[in-house]
Amino acid sequence: MTNEPTFIENPVLRGFHPDPSILRVGEDYYIATSTFEWFPGVRLHHSRDLRHWRPIGHALDRRSQLDLLGNPRSGGVWAPCLTHARGVFYLVYTDVKCWGRGFVDAHNYVVTASRIEGPWSEPIALNRGGFDPSLFHDDDGRMWLVNMVWDHRPGNDQFPGIVMQEFDLQQRRLVGERRWIFRGSGLGLTEGPHLYRRGDHYYLLLAQGGTSYEHAVTLARSRRIEGPYEVDPNTPLLTSRHDPSLELQKAGHGCLVETSTGEWYLVHLCGRPLPGERRCILGRETALQRVRWTDDGWLALDGASSPRSPAVRVPAPRLPADPVEAPPVRDDFDRGSLGVHYQTLRDVPDESWVSLRERPGHLRVRGRESPQSLHRQSVVGRRIQSIRCRVETCLEFEPTSFQQMAGLMCMYDDENFFYALLSHDERVGRSVALLGSELGKLTWLARPLAVSAPRLHLHFELSGKDLQFSCSPDGVRFDALGPVVDASLLSDERASLGIGFTGAFAALCAHDLTGQSLPADFDYLDYEELPQGR
Repeated sequence: MTNEPTFIENPVLRGFHPDPSILRVGEDYYIATSTFEWFPGVRLHHSRDLRHWRPIGHALDRRSQLDLLGNPRSGGVWAPCLTHARGVFYLVYTDVKCWGRGFVDAHNYVVTASRIEGPWSEPIALNRGGFDPSLFHDDDGRMWLVNMVWDHRPGNDQFPGIVMQEFDLQQRRLVGERRWIFRGSGLGLTEGPHLYRRGDHYYLLLAQGGTSYEHAVTLARSRRIEGPYEVDPNTPLLTSRHDPSLELQKAGHGCLVETSTGEWYLVHLCGRPLPGERRCILGRETALQRVRWTDDGWLALDGASSPRSPAVRVPAPRLPADPVEAPPVRDDFDRGSLGVHYQTLRDVPDESWVSLRERPGHLRVRGRESPQSLHRQSVVGRRIQSIRCRVETCLEFEPTSFQQMAGLMCMYDDENFFYALLSHDERVGRSVALLGSELGKLTWLARPLAVSAPRLHLHFELSGKDLQFSCSPDGVRFDALGPVVDASLLSDERASLGIGFTGAFAALCAHDLTGQSLPADFDYLDYEELPQGR
């Protein structure tokens, strides 16, 4: 270790990594984040210095743990909570089956594992009727589940507060009385609860204001776990709501960790809007702020230039540096399984539709349902983590019908996407085109152009809100495919309900509406982040 100060550069998890839950076990730190309709569920990262984070996989990797078929866009896994007690990891999560139209169907579960890498157990059903569950392990060994409650009744506050109930692991269920412990504060939209115990007090950390530009982290405390809880008189602890010039917007949904050196940090979600816009292509990301305990027993940001504002550069803890090697730009698909950066849309990846074995050195994707299906789409994607990047692939595909298509997508969800596709057109035969979908309305951005080469290279480059697709028969000379399109379509703010919870993905996909499951073979995928300001 050196005596020179080191800093955490925010966001520590770039791109779609919302609702972070942080945990320390010995010298190891872990963050779990929401994955919504993308499978496997609950993304996990590991660090030993809080500055450098490496993805280590996903917790929910079996359909018996998480069945997303038919889940709505931005449904699925909301706000996991990762804890550890007596040698066991606990992961609590919500699978949302319906939201945004009055009612919410939120199924809450817990799984356990002896190692963070898994395997994780089969889920234990906890409750429904609310989301953002969190498990608290008290000093006496008892475990308590807290979650927000959803009130669907017209005219009522839909976020009326936080409830608590004891969890009995031996009985594999919640026991005892469900108690209301907090009814909210003036900020409203109370959710994301986490319980802590320090000294003579129980502390309730909360998200309030809604997970957009009014978001905030608040703190309340009580000498009794069941309350009543008093709100910090200097609330909120963290927010961006007062200053649209801040680089990190939407700051909220926090979780606390104490380092092995006795320093405290708050992990939270944030969003980085496009310059001059209030649109976040990358979705909600994960950041860390240093906090301290005040003399009167509350929390405050430590060393921040503004008392409540999230900082991009934060003093790092006194821990040895543990750098992470950057992944290679190119994935040649020469391994036996998909890399940790990939997820599939709703469905479990298996040999029936996606394979690295059928043609070694290639990713074979068999076409299934349409790009707007909420069920069995054949989509393999990775997060876009910079608003300046390039993505490229090469595929072989021999369609005989306009209902067979495969290619490269830049997508937000099944309603908002851009799709460079190889298909068949009755007039020109085998052809490449660019299809756009805005809130489900399809538009040709480049009409079908004949393709004679057996292999087609597809490419896009993102530069802020400008997105340009191109194609090539040889991978050397690329021609533009359609005009420069507005990538801000792929943002939280342009989703169908006026808000979405995921982020932009680069995706390899195949669709076959004829039912023949025609395969597309992808030779590689390049993902390269470009210098800012290019």
